[in-house]
Amino acid sequence: MAEKSIPIRTCVCCRQEFAKKQLLRVVKNKDGKVFIDFTGKADGRGAYICKNTDCVEKLLKKKILNKVFACEIPESVYNELAEEILGNNQN
Repeated sequence: MAEKSIPIRTCVCCRQEFAKKQLLRVVKNKDGKVFIDFTGKADGRGAYICKNTDCVEKLLKKKILNKVFACEIPESVYNELAEEILGNNQN
């Protein structure tokens, strides 16, 4: 029986490759709404971020999602990402 392939995605901050399930996906849908996609299946353009504290800090400092999605990303999205990743790393 053939092995099932594991989808690989690249973190937009550190440019390292990880299994898709290890990353957090941020989506910009066709209406221009940007949100965290916890299912990994939402329609729209996706960007992946690893759960490394350094990557999250770099993402927040340089506003990398603004460049990835070529639009102004609301501060609330960055705050939600920081809370989701940094909050989980402190536990």
